[in-house]
Amino acid sequence: MAIDRRAMMGVTAAAAMLPGTALSAEGTEMYGMLGRMKAAPGKREELLALLLESSADMPGCLSYIVAKDATDPDAIWITEAWDSKEHHDASLKLPQVQAAIAKARPLIAGFDSRAETQPVGGIGLGRVPAPKG
Repeated sequence: MAIDRRAMMGVTAAAAMLPGTALSAEGTEMYGMLGRMKAAPGKREELLALLLESSADMPGCLSYIVAKDATDPDAIWITEAWDSKEHHDASLKLPQVQAAIAKARPLIAGFDSRAETQPVGGIGLGRVPAPKG
């Protein structure tokens, strides 16, 4: 049974409108990560500055938010949204990210929470419309 291109595009467009099916500009499912990092005592501000300065120009990054934990003076939350897991993984190989990791190691006391997510939209992300046929 053959399906014509217009019918297939209609099905694809309808699927993209369903809850939980946000796609990146490349048509892939988005990738997200949430993590809580502990800075060495008294080093949170230095670590925050380092994380923020190294996060520019990361291809495929839709959102990279670094926040202070409101109840722990040494904790930092990082919330990321990417076009794809592949973009996230590739970002870890970027020269500025590699340099930041090397500088950050002595400032990090540990990681205590981490979760991978599949963003489905929201303020700042939006839904990427399906391609028009």
